Amino acid sequence: MGERYLKSIRLLAECMQGFERLSGQHARACGLTHAQFDIIATLGNTPGMSYKELGERTLITKGTMTGVIERLEQKGLVERTRSSDDKRSWFLRLTKAGERLFDEVFPRVVAGGAAVFAQYDDADFDRLESTLAGLKAVIDAVPQPDNNHR
Repeated sequence: MGERYLKSIRLLAECMQGFERLSGQHARACGLTHAQFDIIATLGNTPGMSYKELGERTLITKGTMTGVIERLEQKGLVERTRSSDDKRSWFLRLTKAGERLFDEVFPRVVAGGAAVFAQYDDADFDRLESTLAGLKAVIDAVPQPDNNHR
């Protein structure tokens, strides 16, 4: 196998980057970065969620998340409130303006993604999802290093 996996990982990364570039065009047209759109899309059609849940449901790193949320808050698209369960944590939700933007942008991004996969049939999706799920399971099974003992 040697370095064969590097070719596959590179191809996977290039696919993801290309898809993000295409889907990001609609977000940028509405004045959003890809990360901002990710948060708007994740919060859309929900009553809101905690920072922790948002972090688990997006592809944004914890270090980047705070700045992205602050910029969305400045744009009047999200609002933060202290969690009623844990005063140390925040609860996030879309504002009315954020909901309107979600309703406008999300269908465009989904339609653009659907166009990319227009030639795929159910069997193609089944193979792709099976392969990716298998790869994810292998990656998830790798033990995490214990950073507390250096």
